[in-house]
Amino acid sequence: MPTNSRWSVPDHHTAEWNCLIREQHGIVSTQQLHRFGHDRHSIAANTLAGRWNQVMRGVYATFTGELPRAARLSAALLYGGPEATLSHYTAAEEWGMVPIRDGPVEITVPYNCSATSQPDRVIVHRSRALRFTVRNYVPPRTSRVDTIIDLATSQSTPEEAVDTVIDLVGRSGVTVTELRTVLELRKAYRHRKALDRAAELIAGGLMSILEAEYLREVELAHSIPPADRQVPFTVDDRVLWEDATYDSLGVPLTVRLDGRTHHSTPGVAFRDRRRDNAAELAGRSRLVYGWHEVHKDPCGVASEVLAVLRRAGWSGGNRCSRCSKVVSGLAG
Repeated sequence: MPTNSRWSVPDHHTAEWNCLIREQHGIVSTQQLHRFGHDRHSIAANTLAGRWNQVMRGVYATFTGELPRAARLSAALLYGGPEATLSHYTAAEEWGMVPIRDGPVEITVPYNCSATSQPDRVIVHRSRALRFTVRNYVPPRTSRVDTIIDLATSQSTPEEAVDTVIDLVGRSGVTVTELRTVLELRKAYRHRKALDRAAELIAGGLMSILEAEYLREVELAHSIPPADRQVPFTVDDRVLWEDATYDSLGVPLTVRLDGRTHHSTPGVAFRDRRRDNAAELAGRSRLVYGWHEVHKDPCGVASEVLAVLRRAGWSGGNRCSRCSKVVSGLAG
């Protein structure tokens, strides 16, 4: 370490300084620098000399060049102050719910904090309930459930909020009981009815956005009674779960919703072949749809489902506002 007092620390603080730099990934705040004997003149000297780099107001990197992700997280938290916590999309990244992306770090701070969002660096949210929502991990972040709710309430529409909850609950291991408990505790939030509805759908067996869209755009839009969800079937002495069945309508029809664009392993493909064969041997009809069909052509999916239901003697179903009058299976 240089001996010039402008960019050195006293010998008896060297170990503490090195520990701080290591824990904060090379990022320090002005207050911390003052604690180690640096005044505004020495901070300016280090910055002008190119040894340090000012990241945001009151936050410095003790190195130059691009900031790695860990350093960006530390910088955002130091900028937000001692009560700041990672939240929203950044917290979801840390929990492993969503892919890590480039972009500003999202933090939540108390209402009395003066920090404001900085373009390309940090998005600042505010909360009066941080003491209830934060988990003391390193780095600190909102709980899994609160992260899901925060992301859902930030969506533009109630439908997007429902999809967000269903998707992230399925990815995170959060239970519907945990979700409902926190929703009850957080009395005031945006899209409240939609989030309560999402909890109901999850409790009823929905486990993915694809299943939610199938329910909304295929079944409900075309007056098809909602299927039974997550129905167990035994195949080769193993219990497998089917997404939707219509046995309650008196029709042995299974609808499988597959959000994958391809099978990730030979074992998955083998399992699905065995499941198809078992369904055939049991005299069951089955239809398989992916995201493209359900999202792009829900009316076409509905026409096929209705065709199988009606072939077995069930009567019902209606055209939705988007359906062509000549869509096969929907006339009459």
